[in-house]
Amino acid sequence: MNWAAFLSSFSTMLLVELPDKTLIATLILSTRYHKFPVFIGVSLAFLAQCIIAVLAGSLLTKLPENVGAYIVATLFAVGAIVLWRSARHAGEDEEVKSVVTTSPFKMALVSFSVLFAAEWGDASQLLTVALTAKYHAPFAVGLGSWLGLVGVAALAILLGKFIQAKVPLHLIQRIAATVFAAFAAIALYTAIRM
Repeated sequence: MNWAAFLSSFSTMLLVELPDKTLIATLILSTRYHKFPVFIGVSLAFLAQCIIAVLAGSLLTKLPENVGAYIVATLFAVGAIVLWRSARHAGEDEEVKSVVTTSPFKMALVSFSVLFAAEWGDASQLLTVALTAKYHAPFAVGLGSWLGLVGVAALAILLGKFIQAKVPLHLIQRIAATVFAAFAAIALYTAIRM
């Protein structure tokens, strides 16, 4: 396994997702439903999204190296812009519609549906695509990304209210945007040198 790819995707995913709607949606779901079915549902949604992103990133590796490097730089730059702009709305509450269910399966299904939809085009998906293309290590990036997402979900479920009260979301989003911008600059520099 490519440990650099794994650690890069895991650590960056934690940073990117802590201030994201993923944490808020998981927190809200876990206050409305039992925690375990919510955790199962969101974990499966993240797994599906990571597989899709890794496949997209793997397709990028089939392109000529310099073209792939420019695309990776663009993905990171877009991710940085998305995160920076979303920091302006960090205080706004994201709402999840209440669904009356009692079955653990239905709770997990609602959680899966909400998070699967929320992750489309999200910074974490762009990150997974870009890191897969950068490292040419789909398994390591996919596993690192998925475990990072699952870690954020676990934090949201276990410590969500505390995190929300103590850490300013806009600050974490700005830091994550800066990390994305740095990755974009490095990828662009690499593309130019090819």
